[in-house]
Amino acid sequence: MKHSSSFLIIITFILTAVYGQCAEKPVHVFILSGQSNMAGMNPASGFVPETKKLFTDAEVVYFKVARGGQPIRLWVEEWNTIAKKHKLKAQIKATSYYKPILEQYAGIIKDHPNPQSVTFCWMQGERDAKEQLSAAYTDAMKQLIANLRRDLKQPEMNFVIGRLSDCRKDNDKSWTSVRKSQVDVANSDPHGSWVDCDDLNDKEKNGVKHDDLHYTQEGYAILGRRYARQAKALITGKAPAKNGRPE
Repeated sequence: MKHSSSFLIIITFILTAVYGQCAEKPVHVFILSGQSNMAGMNPASGFVPETKKLFTDAEVVYFKVARGGQPIRLWVEEWNTIAKKHKLKAQIKATSYYKPILEQYAGIIKDHPNPQSVTFCWMQGERDAKEQLSAAYTDAMKQLIANLRRDLKQPEMNFVIGRLSDCRKDNDKSWTSVRKSQVDVANSDPHGSWVDCDDLNDKEKNGVKHDDLHYTQEGYAILGRRYARQAKALITGKAPAKNGRPE
């Protein structure tokens, strides 16, 4: 009996070791999207190193769909209805950047059919603020999130919004309004959070410091780290940093 028990223990140990090693790690998918400040963010300089620190027992997969100078309406099919509601003239014939998100996500799902989480990281809004379209931004942002949750079949998809920086906030009501919309949308959703970008765009020209539209290289790295940290909080059921600057 002693020999039988010992044999069973050894077999159990071997099977656990073999199948434990073969088991696929949980996968967390990140979608990075937006306009120029997302396009300018190199994930390898901040985002990727941070996710490796935060998700040591899992695999992180990401892709980016971003292009400078683009308004949110090019991601939202329902934009014309939203614009009409707010009596705005801007219209679209078709979206340009929503379908690529679905296509790239479909490719990832072929290799990782059951991701443990999906997080949408958004850095956009400058164009809408400049075009005085802030009245529709909250509705457009909520619609975009709802559409992604539906089409990706991820009803609990997390999202992290990069709030517009302080480039023009003091003298531009539309800019200030978009900033407020972004925080309000994030705070109104249990799976949402936001990132502060006010300290990422501090530049100097001819000896004079100013808040630039675009971020510094270090600013982009910090942005990536903040996205990862806020997402980790959401994924693990913890409260994201309320000030948008997770430590």
